[in-house]
Amino acid sequence: MSSSAVIQDFGCPECQEIVSDKKKKGPHVYLRKILHRHKTTIPNSVSSHEKSALETIRNWETIKGKRALLCGVTYDKQKYKLKGTNYDVTQMQEFLMTRFKFPSASIHILAELAEMDSHPHPTKTNIQEALRWLVKDNQHGDSLVFYFSGHGLRQPDFFDDENDGFDETICPLDFKTAGMIIDNEINDTIVRPLKKGVKLHAIIDACHSGTILDLSHVYSTKEHCWSDNKPPSGVYKGTNGGLAISISACEDNQLAADTSAFSESGKQMEGAMTHTFRKALSDNSKATYASVLSSMHDNILAVKKKKFSLSGLFHRERLQEPLLSSSEEFNLNEAFVL
Repeated sequence: MSSSAVIQDFGCPECQEIVSDKKKKGPHVYLRKILHRHKTTIPNSVSSHEKSALETIRNWETIKGKRALLCGVTYDKQKYKLKGTNYDVTQMQEFLMTRFKFPSASIHILAELAEMDSHPHPTKTNIQEALRWLVKDNQHGDSLVFYFSGHGLRQPDFFDDENDGFDETICPLDFKTAGMIIDNEINDTIVRPLKKGVKLHAIIDACHSGTILDLSHVYSTKEHCWSDNKPPSGVYKGTNGGLAISISACEDNQLAADTSAFSESGKQMEGAMTHTFRKALSDNSKATYASVLSSMHDNILAVKKKKFSLSGLFHRERLQEPLLSSSEEFNLNEAFVL
């Protein structure tokens, strides 16, 4: 997603390459390449460092009330390194504490932050374990947040769970060897266990992240109504009585931007979705779900008109459009509260 040129720093080279394969060479080449590229290799053993990280996560306290898991994946020293994810995570941590009064002890981070070595890295096993922590012993009144900033991809759906034929995925730090985390697993881990009176918000700043939680209802900002996203297979994707809401950076077939366009200096990289999400809530103390979506759309559109009138991400894909999905329909004029 990074580039020294402002016009080019919108977009994700890894995702663009895959999308390009599909468009230029046909879907059979696209499917073969994505499966080959992300073929999973199961390690023969777990290092002592990895065991220590898992033990740390398993010992996280399950605080009642507000609880958040923030994941920022930089993919350091790899060709598809991202420059804005560390900034995204630290900004979201501060935002949750100041705007929504999350106790610092209730927020846990997985990231490649040199100054924060006490945080485990966002490897596949660490993310999986941390997601289990997020919903562990959830009870009435809990407000849970899962935030992810990193790469997102798609892979073929072989179980008739997807209306478009593709599973959406998030890419852990070690996804090239350990594999991606697909939407089915995320749904099983943090959606299905939600009990009555528990609310989960997932905020996902990644390419192809539209229906990353596989929630049954998707809101159309054009039609101003909910649409049915239940799987063709008929498998249950709902909660155990709670409510799951996801705000994604873009639709399933779109790319998400990591950019310096919002920075006053023009140098600080950050996720366009993360920036506009925080701004929408910071600028309006009485924000609703509808106003947040509208503000995010308007701010991304304003940047396009101001900085990218001729080129940039938007000549490859239509405007990055934040997407709201939910385990059940609700009124978007409700106050946005975490």
